[in-house]
Amino acid sequence: MAGVIRNPSSIALSQHGLRILFQRPITRPVLLVPAPSRASSFIARTRDFRASRQIFLLREGSKWRECKSIGFSTSAVRRVEEPKDQKEPSDGKPHLTPTTLRKTLSSKLTSSRENIYNVPNILTFSRLVATPVIGYLIVTDQPTYAFMLFAYAGLSDLVDGWIARKWKLQTVVGSVVDPMADKALMTTLVGCLAVNGGLPLPLATLILGRDMSLAIAALYYRYASLPAPKTMVRYWDFSLPSAEVHPTTISKLNTFLQLGLIGATMCVGLMTDPSLVASTADTVAGSASSTMVGLVDSAREALGGTESVQMGMKYFQGLVAATTVYSGLSYVWTRDAVKILGPDEALKKKQGFRGRMIVGGSFGVFIVGAGLLAWRDWKQKEDEEGEKK
Repeated sequence: MAGVIRNPSSIALSQHGLRILFQRPITRPVLLVPAPSRASSFIARTRDFRASRQIFLLREGSKWRECKSIGFSTSAVRRVEEPKDQKEPSDGKPHLTPTTLRKTLSSKLTSSRENIYNVPNILTFSRLVATPVIGYLIVTDQPTYAFMLFAYAGLSDLVDGWIARKWKLQTVVGSVVDPMADKALMTTLVGCLAVNGGLPLPLATLILGRDMSLAIAALYYRYASLPAPKTMVRYWDFSLPSAEVHPTTISKLNTFLQLGLIGATMCVGLMTDPSLVASTADTVAGSASSTMVGLVDSAREALGGTESVQMGMKYFQGLVAATTVYSGLSYVWTRDAVKILGPDEALKKKQGFRGRMIVGGSFGVFIVGAGLLAWRDWKQKEDEEGEKK
């Protein structure tokens, strides 16, 4: 036999010939699918194997002839060929080949994503983009342009939901971003109108406090329900759904009333100062200035004059304050308002309870703050009336 035998593990001499065994330890990476847990991901582990190679030499006179190599066996019977029907030993766990692993991993990654580029989501994101522009127009005393852009935002809010339902384009991203866009619009406009004096500060505190409480709870829900690994990139990747938001009925009604209050507040500003309408009409339509001013005057007179309009706005503000408090607290006792995705029911129950407690605790602080502000305003008004008398 030509060549030199190097580093054999063992050498056994029998009456048939010489058997030489080579063994070397190796470490192979293995991807294992864990049992259902809170981390629905693949876990990379390593397993030690021992590669075996055996050489059998037959002696023919003064020479040695190498026979066919066979796999190592602890059997006392020497085999030249492996039986065709012999199966590999199994430890009870599935043995995944590289091809199977690639297919499984690919299916896992692709099945958890969804198409977010559709018309309803585009309309929703356009509403998000328009929000800071409307706020800027309010702060810079351009209520007519602000009202026009606000009308587009409200119309897009109605249209995107109708399109999503009619053509079955609902997505988890849409269920999260759509209320987020509504709250961003509401927060911006309420803050800007409160700065300009269009809305009472206690009412603005209630509206903003409710939205901030829900936003804090949403941050917790996203982190708690996000499958591992929890990274910043995956946290803000809304194509990886982890929770679904189902607004309550009173919450939808409250959102409608809040949007109506914002629009009415902007309209009242135009009614009390027709010169703003005239200046805008001169810029946009020129000769239509007198027509637009006439329409505003007619609407004000139809509502009973300026004092009646202002009194009606106070009742409207009280109604919105009541629905805001009730809708915010409804997320505390309504368990199915937020649905956490995942297989672990016990864990989802704990996460849902913690999220509801976050809403209740944070919103309760804002309710107390709004009450103190309302009491302060009432006290100041009483003092002013006392001084006049």
